[in-house]
Amino acid sequence: MAPGRCCWRMQDCSDWVAVSRIRRIDRVCEEALMTSASSIMNHCLSEGFVAAGVADAVPSRHGEALTTWLDDGRHGEMGWLADHVEVRIDPRVLVPNAQSVIVVADRYGGGPDGELPQGAGRIARYARGRDYHVHMKKRLHRIADVLSREFPGETFRACVDTAPILEREVAAAAGLGAIGKHTLLIEPSVGSWLLLGEIVTTLAIEPTRMQDQIDPCGTCTRCIDACPTGAITPWSVDATRCISYLTIEHRSDIDPEFHAGIGDWLFGCDICQEVCPHNQPTTLTSSASTHEAYEPRPAGRDETGASFDVREVLDWTEEDRRKAFTTSSMKRAKLDMIRRNAVIVAGNYLKKQDDPSLRQRLEAIAADPAELQLVRQAAIDVIHPS
Repeated sequence: MAPGRCCWRMQDCSDWVAVSRIRRIDRVCEEALMTSASSIMNHCLSEGFVAAGVADAVPSRHGEALTTWLDDGRHGEMGWLADHVEVRIDPRVLVPNAQSVIVVADRYGGGPDGELPQGAGRIARYARGRDYHVHMKKRLHRIADVLSREFPGETFRACVDTAPILEREVAAAAGLGAIGKHTLLIEPSVGSWLLLGEIVTTLAIEPTRMQDQIDPCGTCTRCIDACPTGAITPWSVDATRCISYLTIEHRSDIDPEFHAGIGDWLFGCDICQEVCPHNQPTTLTSSASTHEAYEPRPAGRDETGASFDVREVLDWTEEDRRKAFTTSSMKRAKLDMIRRNAVIVAGNYLKKQDDPSLRQRLEAIAADPAELQLVRQAAIDVIHPS
């Protein structure tokens, strides 16, 4: 297992990867604060996180851009993103008198997918193992408990997607990496296959930011060019066109305009990360470890853990869905949503490969007035395109 990396342990070098990994930050601070930072980072790395850092708890520099993005409706049906915007912009609203945000990162995947079985529905890599919310939060709570004993009187609040924090911006401020044009954090020794968690605290900790944060993308537009639905523009994603949003968060009918772009993605999408140069296998990225929590394969998937057979998903009951998703972050998808997605994937498969029995199943779904409306409408759109 490759050792974890503390963002504050850096030295000078010329290129972006080396700058991000090992630049030594020249700062003047009290010895007590430096010792505190070192101890805290060690706690994080001992819990198996591949990177950790500290950012000041300050208002976001992108509050106006977030408001514009929301006002333009590019968050789709994710209405919760428009809730508590003041907290997203300033972590001190979440934790009064907050001074610092401890940021940690887990690596959850990487490397190319092998060829999937015929009729398979692909799963985004982050959802192939056990639910990261549960396993990251357990470890963050252990860290918070230790720190509460070491620093009595201070507040430590752990967050994993459950609190409105602009975590990628905070992670970049903590020196974990830089945000790419696909809007994801790129950590130079791992790439963008990252899950982030935070502890917002009233304890004042010396920040681990990089003095010079270089654009990781330059003139590269691979993620923009590769997105099948045209969801990406530089440093912005229109969620209403994003395959991950459409298959995970969108609870209504999916516009047939996007069916072909969805391809074989049953849940989520990794295309913008798969094409990113920072995610290509190298000696550097190959040495980064994937946390063991994301390695086990939940029940019901193919032998690679990367997909489900859409023929089976088409006939799932609520009990089938529950069993398949019990330990997975995929449980966010309701039964009608995952079956709707399976219909679309099956329709795309039929465009490439004739399968009479699969076509008959879709026709039966489209004709059944007792079928779940979301599933039936998807089948109608597939079988009887306008």
